[in-house]
Amino acid sequence: MSTLRGRVAGLPEWDRCAVMGVVNVTPDSFSDGGRWFDRDAAIKRGLDLVAGGADLVDVGGESTRPGATRVDEDEELRRVIPVVRDLAAEGVVVSVDTMRASVAERALAAGAVLVNDVSGGLADPAMVPVVAAAEVPFVVMHWRGFSEDMNSRAVYGDVVAEVLAELRSRLDAVVAGGITPERIVLDPGLGFAKQAEHDLALVAHLRELRSLGRPLLVAASRKRFLGRVLAGAEGSPPPARERDAATAAVSAIAAREGAWAVRVHEVRPTADAVRVARAIEAAA
Repeated sequence: MSTLRGRVAGLPEWDRCAVMGVVNVTPDSFSDGGRWFDRDAAIKRGLDLVAGGADLVDVGGESTRPGATRVDEDEELRRVIPVVRDLAAEGVVVSVDTMRASVAERALAAGAVLVNDVSGGLADPAMVPVVAAAEVPFVVMHWRGFSEDMNSRAVYGDVVAEVLAELRSRLDAVVAGGITPERIVLDPGLGFAKQAEHDLALVAHLRELRSLGRPLLVAASRKRFLGRVLAGAEGSPPPARERDAATAAVSAIAAREGAWAVRVHEVRPTADAVRVARAIEAAA
């Protein structure tokens, strides 16, 4: 039920865990290797995701895979804005995945209705004021630094307690910056400054993260920890595109644990998974 997952002011209300489809307008995404880098291909991909069951589409122009270097502002704008504009014109609920306030502002003007900032507003001090002024929803992710060196920051004594505390601190800061709590979504940041055991622990304790009182976005799709699980003790992780069944499994778990939405690259398996989870929830 929506009361279990939380309501996000400014967005549609779904009666189950929502599905956020991903469009990476990048040449170096870990998950799809640039398949949607071309503008027309990216737009078609977004529409295909909606046809496959996505409730909203997250458009990003900067890879945040471990070790990735940042693109400049002009290039990010060139990649993202036409795709956001055309998808919004088709009636798609569009989120913009960016750490830059300028990109967020231009994307909102082009029709985006949600800002998904993997830095939670830390990368660009102008981000929180821009989102507050626009009065739009904002995803605050747990973040410890840029991709170039985030793996070195994956040091925890108690990952659940530390992520909970750091997210709470960031939530307080964002609210103090003028974004109303009702517009804030929290994301535990799976794969960002985390090793496989950290990601698994966070998925196992999603209910504790919900104690922060805001809806949760869970973005496990195709990530390294799934590859490690599938590989077993001695094997090699399967390629990212062969992790969609594992992704759907996490989506079902997240849905049962009350996540507001899951963010995925391949929509259909997860769209089915969250609907089954909702049916089981209704039968309980």
